[in-house]
Formats: sequence, structure tokens, C-alpha cells
Amino acid sequence: MLLPNRGALRIRPLGCCDDGAIADFYRRLSPRTRYLRFWSSMPDPPDSLLRLLTSADDGRRVAWLAESEIADGADVVALSEYAALDDHTAEVGFVVRDEWQRLGVGTALAMSTLRAAEARGFDLFVAEVLPHNVGVRRLLDRVGVVVSAKSWRGVSEITFVRRKS
Repeated sequence: MLLPNRGALRIRPLGCCDDGAIADFYRRLSPRTRYLRFWSSMPDPPDSLLRLLTSADDGRRVAWLAESEIADGADVVALSEYAALDDHTAEVGFVVRDEWQRLGVGTALAMSTLRAAEARGFDLFVAEVLPHNVGVRRLLDRVGVVVSAKSWRGVSEITFVRRKS
């Protein structure tokens, strides 16, 4: 994918050997972005989070990353994942590094993630979002059609289907 700033972006599944790159990515998120996505602004990712993200489960739990091509390799700029809730519904999560937000990275990664989940039989998606996370709400409006939304204890649960392009 070519971005508006002419940079190239590669989207690929996260592998078991990517834990170092994901730890670096996490540390490069602002405390606010870490809090909005992971509900914690801890500067270092917990080992349990790294294990969870890098452990794929036969298509029922998959994480994806977006990388920017740089001179000495690739730089992780965004992360997404889905996890099966049942045979047709998957919970999803998305996060984009601060300096890469509002460039189309989140939309491209989200659409790739949702299409991959649909290829494995998931057609309904759930995102748990903090009410003041305007960025992810806009992202969900671009990539999905909301089926239902409810709030409980300060968290919004948004259920949606992928917007057909």
C-alpha cells in the first residue's frame, strides 16, 4: 500500500518471533494512546500481553501488523488483532502509533484484519472502546456498520459488520 506521504506500508500476520518488535512498538506509543487501546499507560508491555499477541490459534486468534519500510528493515507502525468469541463473532482491537495516525494506516489495517477474519468464517465483530476514544470510533464508522452499541461501567461495546466497499 502507498500512503499519502508516498511511504510504503506492508501489512502481515504477526509471528511468534515478533515479540521484540511489538515491545518496541508499544513503548513508542504515547501514554494516552496506550491507555486508549490497552486501558493502561504502563511504559513497558507486560509479558502476558506479548505472549497473547504473538500466539496465533489456528485462525481463531490472529494479530496483524503494519510496517513502514525503512533503510535498515521495517518499523512497526500499527497493530490489530481479532479473537473468536464464538463461531461467527470475533472481538477486534486496533492501535496506530501516534505519528502515523490520520494517514489511512488504521483503515487499511482494519479492513485487512476484518477481511482475514471473514475468510475464516467470522461475520460479526465486537470492539470494546472507551467512550472518549474518538479515533477508534471514527475508524469503526469508516470500516463497519454498527449493529448495536451498549455501555457498561465506562466501556462501550460496539457490535458491527464490515462495511462492503
